[in-house]
Amino acid sequence: MKKRVFLTIILLSITISVSAQKKIEITELPKSAQEFLKKHFSHTSIEIAKKDAEHGEKGFEVKLKDGTEVEFWKDGSYREVDGGSNPIPTDFIADAVKAYVAKNYPNEKITHIDYGHKDLDVDLTNNIDLEFTKDGKILKDKKHR
Repeated sequence: MKKRVFLTIILLSITISVSAQKKIEITELPKSAQEFLKKHFSHTSIEIAKKDAEHGEKGFEVKLKDGTEVEFWKDGSYREVDGGSNPIPTDFIADAVKAYVAKNYPNEKITHIDYGHKDLDVDLTNNIDLEFTKDGKILKDKKHR
């Protein structure tokens, strides 16, 4: 009996997680998300696009063939760009953030940027984790542990 209850709970959990990330066509992304991808990631193609519920808001997640993952808010504005250990394009990153990185870490590249509700998290190729205000003022400069 305990095994059946446990198995039922596991199956229900899997069903819920699968339904929370429904695959979609690229054309189902908001127009601004489609334009963002075309402008900044034309060097690669889209592997998969999904609807994704995160932080209590509905949004979208796109995985690119080069391994980069881009998350969008429901309005199509980007929330996070994660290149893993690979540098990401920086055209869309605030000039103040790029200037700080260029001045303090001239040999490093940005690999990840994440807009939280209150701040902006930026990771560099040397595992430095930077935290900025949304308008680009530095809050924290710390090495990953």
